[in-house]
Amino acid sequence: MFCPKCGTQNPETGQFCRSCGTDLGNVSAALSGKLAPMAPMLNSKGKAVTWESGLTKLFMGVAFVVISVALAVSGAGRGWWFWMLVPAFMFVGGGLAQIIQLRKAEQGKASIAAPAQNEIGPTPQAPSLPPTQTPYISPAESRYKTGDLVPPSVTEGTTRHLESDPEGETMTLPKI
Repeated sequence: MFCPKCGTQNPETGQFCRSCGTDLGNVSAALSGKLAPMAPMLNSKGKAVTWESGLTKLFMGVAFVVISVALAVSGAGRGWWFWMLVPAFMFVGGGLAQIIQLRKAEQGKASIAAPAQNEIGPTPQAPSLPPTQTPYISPAESRYKTGDLVPPSVTEGTTRHLESDPEGETMTLPKI
């Protein structure tokens, strides 16, 4: 799988990108088909947000506006008719907010569901396009010559100072 942020190839079961550290949990779950269904949207009271509740709030707000205007015009509301505008605007705002929220959720579902509908098979690739995935070719030799930078081992340096007999076995350290 490729990282959606930087494009680096990562293992299929990877949780984070090797290059940039982006969380790949949702990407790997979506590719394997184990993506959990989205939870229903809830309002501040814990009830599900529905089209019915959004339209009800919107029409209740419009009704409050109509009543407050009728009270103002008829003179029956004398000094308190404008207080009817407070719940009117609260209902209109809440209803519009729910409707916009539901529209955005539907657009998100449509954009996610659209690629999944093409379950016929892989799309044929045009011969003029490069392959979708190229094989990894490891370099023959490292371009960094690190052998000269590695210090010799302590054991190797110590055994160089030992005297050796004619058979090649070490005897004792030379006296300094």
